[in-house]
Amino acid sequence: MAKKNEKAPAESPQSSKGPSGAAGRVKERDAKTQKKIEALAQNLVKRTLSGREPIVEIPLRTKSNTNWNKKSGILEMGGAIAERPLFDLKSAKQFMQTTLHASTIRDLIDAQKTSSLRGVYYKAKHTVAGTKENTFDNQEESDPILEDLEVTLGSTREELHVFAENRGAMVGNITIIDRGDEINCRRMGSGGYSMPSIVEPDIIEFRKCEAKFVLHVEKGTVWARFNEDRFWEKHNCILTHGGGQAARGCRRLLQRLNQELGLPVICLLDNDPYGHYIYSVIKHGSISLAFESSRLAIPQAKYLGIRAKDFRQCGLDDAVKIDLTDNDIKRAGEIAAYPWFESHKGWQKEIGALLTNGFKMEVESLITKDISYVTEVYVPERLKAKDWLE
Repeated sequence: MAKKNEKAPAESPQSSKGPSGAAGRVKERDAKTQKKIEALAQNLVKRTLSGREPIVEIPLRTKSNTNWNKKSGILEMGGAIAERPLFDLKSAKQFMQTTLHASTIRDLIDAQKTSSLRGVYYKAKHTVAGTKENTFDNQEESDPILEDLEVTLGSTREELHVFAENRGAMVGNITIIDRGDEINCRRMGSGGYSMPSIVEPDIIEFRKCEAKFVLHVEKGTVWARFNEDRFWEKHNCILTHGGGQAARGCRRLLQRLNQELGLPVICLLDNDPYGHYIYSVIKHGSISLAFESSRLAIPQAKYLGIRAKDFRQCGLDDAVKIDLTDNDIKRAGEIAAYPWFESHKGWQKEIGALLTNGFKMEVESLITKDISYVTEVYVPERLKAKDWLE
């Protein structure tokens, strides 16, 4: 476990209002982002005036353009590019959507405002003059275009002044500063501190922290049991959940706690291919967000459970078994073939045991032993024995 963190000074560098502090860095960052948007627009104008077709070049966010960096332990995006020409019926609409969102981002930065993903969608949504066609039919069209802009401009979503809905919660032995407000995560009641989408140092600062590790659980229902039992107080930790697949804000905050405060991140997830995938994303990154892996991935993250062996080891009832579906079996095979799991004997054994069992289990299945078995027996014993997968 990490050594006890000393109390931070009354005013950390991030809280400085001078040109060299957070405000100055944000101003400089915004200026760079604006220049990138202007360069994109100027390139399209230059091509048009020279008689060439306007084209936006988009780095590919696909499996074939994702590389596994074994040394750093993260997924990285390759160099493949897809062209998005204006005069191609297959890409004309996406070309228009890309430029519309770029214009919206420029306006947000100029106004020094931020907007939700939903807000950006509505800002760009309208009926094209003289037609019955909408610029966007739904948000499922809008969000990927914003991600395209992120990789095209080489800017994060935060730098584009766009945020997502809060998802996930945190409680535990740490005090933070959120946009100037002091938040004592030891006194957050039953709901906890709602983790925001943007958690960069100019927004979230770390102050007093006694915690020795972070326990990240998959779902809010499990997190509520740990919080009610005050597990974080008894075991001196920070307790988080991501509401299933952890959103970017949650993953970024976990990475910052790991890298800046030296806190181990230990995961308690369901015993199924989805739980294994959630862990894989937290630890190594994801294909669709490989361009963000250096800001999100935690190569040192540990998988505590729940494990395939727990059915017998914990003496669970047959009623907790959930039969694996054909899709589960297929997904388990795909995960086992990931380069970071393929050569890992522990993970090959774990996934093999899941398939041999023929059933999956949720963390909540441990409640059949006792309402607080997971907080008072299961996790404490696993932590003491350091019984986890890496």
